[in-house]
Amino acid sequence: MFEDFALIYVIGFLAQILFSARILCQWILSERAKQVVSPSIFWILSIAASYLLCIYGWMRDDFSIVLGQFISYYIYLWNLKEKGIWIKIPTLFQILLIATPLVACGFVISNFSEFVSEFFYNEDVPLWLLVFGSAGQIIFTLRFIYQWVYSMKRSESILPTGFWVISLLGSFIIISYGIIRRDPVLILGQSVGFLAYSRNLIIGYRHAQSLKREK
Repeated sequence: MFEDFALIYVIGFLAQILFSARILCQWILSERAKQVVSPSIFWILSIAASYLLCIYGWMRDDFSIVLGQFISYYIYLWNLKEKGIWIKIPTLFQILLIATPLVACGFVISNFSEFVSEFFYNEDVPLWLLVFGSAGQIIFTLRFIYQWVYSMKRSESILPTGFWVISLLGSFIIISYGIIRRDPVLILGQSVGFLAYSRNLIIGYRHAQSLKREK
């Protein structure tokens, strides 16, 4: 029992380490460039972390975590394609990355009553808390939908100002949810990003002001 519990948290912390690493890499590269950048390593670490966090959420019977990762997963893959990284990934891994969420959906559909029972009638997560946590995950994930639409219009992978504003709001709700759930994985993971999101807004603002002065 303890070993299973430990394994769950190892997977969760590893996922958050990768998420933190992606934002730290992006932050450092943005500081060097003196403007907000969207580096390839950000998206590579994103898909790896998302894969692991989805497993963690599933093992903890936490629907809000799984939902958040499900929404953004394929957007990560799209950004990898825009960055020219996707074509370099071995075909076997491409198939695995694309198929895993689809297989999970198939499992949910075939075991729908059991899924509802485990995720929506979990004594550890009352319905109001599930709604609150899911709202935070949805808001947090909307940043990637916004980023995807914004980037699609410009035919390149960009991390715009709105992305960081939505990140801050979603992160605040998820940290609150993590505190209520006493989930150290969520609390530590989101706390690292909170500072980086704020700093990216400052970098973006200064870059915009610099461009105005040049005009």
